[in-house]
Amino acid sequence: MSEQLLLSDKYKAFLKHNAPVEFMEGTTFSGKTTVGIVKFMLKVADSPKKLHVLSGLDLGTIEKNIINKDLGITDIFGSLVEYNASGKGEHSLPHIVYQTPRGVKIIYVLGYDNKSRWKKALGGQYGCVYIDEINIADMNYVREISMRCDYLLGTLNPDDPSLLIYKEYINHSRPLPEYKADAPAELNDMLNEEPKPGWVHWFFSFEHNLGLTEEKLKQIITNVPKGTKLYKNKIQGLRGRATGLVFPNFSSKNNVRSIDWVKKRMADKDNPLKFEVFTCGVDTAYSQESPDTIAFIFQGITDKGQLIILDEEVYNNANLDIPLAPSDIPPRLVAFLERNRQKWGFARDVFIDNADQATITELKKYKRQHGSVYNFLSAYKKVQVIDRIHLMLGWLNVNETKSEADYIVLDHCKEHIRELESYSWKEDKYEPEDRNDHTINASQYGWMPFRTKIGVGG
Repeated sequence: MSEQLLLSDKYKAFLKHNAPVEFMEGTTFSGKTTVGIVKFMLKVADSPKKLHVLSGLDLGTIEKNIINKDLGITDIFGSLVEYNASGKGEHSLPHIVYQTPRGVKIIYVLGYDNKSRWKKALGGQYGCVYIDEINIADMNYVREISMRCDYLLGTLNPDDPSLLIYKEYINHSRPLPEYKADAPAELNDMLNEEPKPGWVHWFFSFEHNLGLTEEKLKQIITNVPKGTKLYKNKIQGLRGRATGLVFPNFSSKNNVRSIDWVKKRMADKDNPLKFEVFTCGVDTAYSQESPDTIAFIFQGITDKGQLIILDEEVYNNANLDIPLAPSDIPPRLVAFLERNRQKWGFARDVFIDNADQATITELKKYKRQHGSVYNFLSAYKKVQVIDRIHLMLGWLNVNETKSEADYIVLDHCKEHIRELESYSWKEDKYEPEDRNDHTINASQYGWMPFRTKIGVGG
């Protein structure tokens, strides 16, 4: 072996832990691939099945980063393994022959870029499956191969939180209680799909890689520009699109706060925070065939010129057994407004997407029949989408002259935070994509009539 494999206590715990599905997410150079492949090989050796699968982007990448590298499979397992890049004998696919105490094991080596090749492997049942960089894997491959194995291990650096791999797989896993604090809180918050029994999420960072010298770590961090999404994904271990984000300057550190933070600011005897305006915006989409969202956003504008997103309520008809219709919105919206009136203050004017006349009609009918202190108004859309984005970019920003952002989101508004981290530009036009924007639209409808009060200091 060309160099020694050094293991932190957490990696030792990882190697010993028994689970049916595990995901290793974290920073670059945290040792995930190196230690992950060791565990995979140990699980293969212990499996009663003969056939297993090792997969990555393509054969060249797997060979370079997993099989032939220092502390790779051939380096660590030596004469116990034989790699046949072109197949051999009865196994025409590239594979590793692995001598174990439980007999000879065959590990197929598959690039998920080669659909025709991995489809050849789908007829079998496998003991263990390893998927390197599962965040960029073909989703059809992940779905097919994951239901044909006893043990699944996937590695990844944090990526675009709107990727299907998170919703369908990774966000169903949970960290072990003793290691939960190792991951950024905002990443743990994203593990919010229904938990699946035994599925474990492991977060690893530089500190868990005992083979990484302080000098090398400093070089890695120095070479990645601060403030970029690459820095966020690879260095900070946070999810977010690498390119194309509409709001790249949105960050948990600068723009997300707790209810306690607001309450303390309001109770400050020397310089209390006061809300001058409360407003609510509503964006609606009733399709059952898409992830379109019905969104309510309640927000306040302070005497300091800050816009604070105080509460959200979202529905998605695709997730409901009985889909919502426009007539279902008024009682839900009024209950939302009343709850926040009692908690924060009175938002008399409520602004609804003017493209949705059906909902506006239902709200006005509700007011006639039941009476209401609220005004249900069509959203003011004379401010173009691009201009709204430019305003928000300025409000989100923190710099030498502005130590606190003018756009703050309370941390329980999970969907709004997710959209701010996912809302992206179209590749071929200077306009945003028509997705990941429903709470953003609702917020904009609410603040547009009062925009001159935001970002002006106080």
